[in-house]
Parts: sequence; C-alpha cells; structure tokens
Amino acid sequence: MAHSVLFDQDQMYGTSSGHNDGLEFYQTQYANPAASSTGGVGIHGSADEFYASSYGTALPIVERSWLAAFGTGGFPNEAPLVEELGINFQHIKSKTLAVLNPFKPIDTEIYDDADMSGPLLFILVLGTFLLLSGKSQFGYIYGVGLLGTVGIWAILNLMSQGGIEVMRTASILGYCLLPIVFLGSIGLAVDLKSGQLAAIAALIPIAWCTYSSATMFVTVLSMSEQRLLVAYPIGLFYTSFALLTVF
Repeated sequence: MAHSVLFDQDQMYGTSSGHNDGLEFYQTQYANPAASSTGGVGIHGSADEFYASSYGTALPIVERSWLAAFGTGGFPNEAPLVEELGINFQHIKSKTLAVLNPFKPIDTEIYDDADMSGPLLFILVLGTFLLLSGKSQFGYIYGVGLLGTVGIWAILNLMSQGGIEVMRTASILGYCLLPIVFLGSIGLAVDLKSGQLAAIAALIPIAWCTYSSATMFVTVLSMSEQRLLVAYPIGLFYTSFALLTVF
C-alpha cells in the first residue's frame, strides 16, 4: 500500500527503466559567470565581447569623474549641451545683426524659434551697466520688461489675424533692446542727465529700437499697413527703458 503512494527514485528519473515518460534532461550550454573570471577577462570582458558582436564596435569608454562634467567627452553621437538647451548661436548672430542694421531685409525663418538667450544676456548687461553707474535697477528692468511684453503681446494678437506667441514677442523685444544697452554703456563715461544731452542720447536709441522691433513684427505678422499702430506701444515700451537708463 505504501508502494502505491511513494514513487521509486529510479522510475522517477528514468535511470533504470526503459522509458522516461516523455521527460528529457539536457545539459546547459551556458558557462558559470564566476568561472569566466579566470584569465583576467571576467564579466566586463564578456560584456565587451557581447557589445562588439551585437553592434560591430567596441564598448565605448566613458570617463566617470567630476572633471568629465566640465569637458566635452560623452557617449558617441551625443548632442551638444547648447543644442539640448535650445541655443542656436547662428540665430543669435543673425538677430543681433538684424537689430544693428534694421534697413536690411529680414529673414523671417530666424524668428520661428523663441530664443531667449540673447534677450537675457542684453538685460543682464544693461543692469550691470546701470549698477556700475550707481543705479540699481534690476527690479525695474524685469518688471517693466514683463508687463510691457505681456501688454504688447495682447495688442499684437488683437490686431493681427494669425497672432504670435508670447515667447516670440519677448524674444523680438529683447533683441531690439540692444541700442538701449549701448546707451547704458555711454552712461558709464558721460553724465546723461545734463540738459539737451539727455534728450538727444535718449531719443536716438528709442527711435532705433522702435523701428527695428516694429519692422520685425510687421514682417512676421504681415501687418505692413499697420506699422504706425504697431510702433506706438513699442515706442512707449522702449521709452520706459530709456528713462531708467538716463535717470
């Protein structure tokens, strides 16, 4: 009775019987990973061989140290850091030259991206010039810039059919702030508050900034018949920055 419940060990593994009840045992083809450590190859050597056989190249060697964070090394085909941050130096150069020469025909493709690298740099430089002149105006610069950008963005969207994004509006207004930055640099050597000099020194950058910015908005939004309407609020915007710079 006990034999009917317990199985014979030989019958279970099929060692002495003539049949194996459909069970077959195969010997594995995989080697013990611990055993591969002999000969100086180890697990890392197996990983290198697997990567080479799969991708046709050797496993890339990446430097792992705190110095690597300040270098240009990295994985193969890795995008540069400036590209991951969305910084396009060619667009920055083209937009800056377009502001310096507003009479040159504008390529509208460079304004498709909302690049804020140049405007932030110009605002920082302007604030630094004013600080060196004895006027700490960083809070006013950011406040006027934010409120003015939102206001002009709302006006342009009400006036145009296609509309424009707020970041593109901020980008164009920020790049066209460059003449005001030049005015701030002049204030380091000359007292701009003296009579007629203040008026002349302020009017030229205001007209320059207004014409450049209005031309860009009119070109991008196809509003050539509304140039004066576009230029009026923009002129008030840059007048505020000129007053901060002079006084």
